[in-house]
Amino acid sequence: MEFKKLVYKVENKVATIQMNYQSNLNAIDEGMAEELLYAFKLANTDEKVNVVVIKGLEKAFSAGGDIRYFYDRIQAGGPIDMSKLIRLVGQLTDYIKRMDKLVIAAVSGAAAGAGASLALSADFIVCADTAKFFMAFVKLGLATDTGGMYLLTKQLGEKLAMDLSITGRPLVAAEAKERGLAYQVVSLAQLEEVTMALASELAVGPTIAYREIKKQAYAAAFNDYQQYLQKVEASAQAICSQTEDFAEGVAAFIEKRQPVFKGK
Repeated sequence: MEFKKLVYKVENKVATIQMNYQSNLNAIDEGMAEELLYAFKLANTDEKVNVVVIKGLEKAFSAGGDIRYFYDRIQAGGPIDMSKLIRLVGQLTDYIKRMDKLVIAAVSGAAAGAGASLALSADFIVCADTAKFFMAFVKLGLATDTGGMYLLTKQLGEKLAMDLSITGRPLVAAEAKERGLAYQVVSLAQLEEVTMALASELAVGPTIAYREIKKQAYAAAFNDYQQYLQKVEASAQAICSQTEDFAEGVAAFIEKRQPVFKGK
């Protein structure tokens, strides 16, 4: 596969996957999801890779879904079918949790919606002090996807997961560290150095033990993840994406105004 939205490189046993689609701040559309899934599979099967780093842009790790695409489709009167995208992002986050190699997310700026869920799927999150995590789905009249509610509930508990998902409020880097989501918070200038130092340290460690520990963690905490993605998340988002509230949320975002939801 030719990467159009990513930069992929391997150096010193570390594979770096950088989302690099500046025009829409690394929105995770079908193309981005397909490239990410391919890149993680490539790294996982490469004997020269022991650790994977996923990162975005300084301004935004990932802005989430491609809202402009949704807006244009709605304005043109076309249907919005999110089924393939929801399937792809579910496969992506599940694969990250199941893969043999350790994954580090380096996050600066906004990690919103699917972008937040992607970061939460990593084994370690290193944050710049500029990082903000948003479960932004609700602002568009959507349920969470990309495993977001499952990941938050497992990592933070049901009450805080509900808080973040219902209000859509930002979880800033300092709170992410306090809550145990972020492994480390550093200045933006230090993010690359600190992330790669951690990756380099892990890359020369006991990788078979790391692989088996990851399997244990998945079995202990994620053994019903695939069932959740397929039977709960996919149907919830299919329902929400066909509502008037979704169309209104998308329009309000693009038109930079407050949405007027009607529960329809």
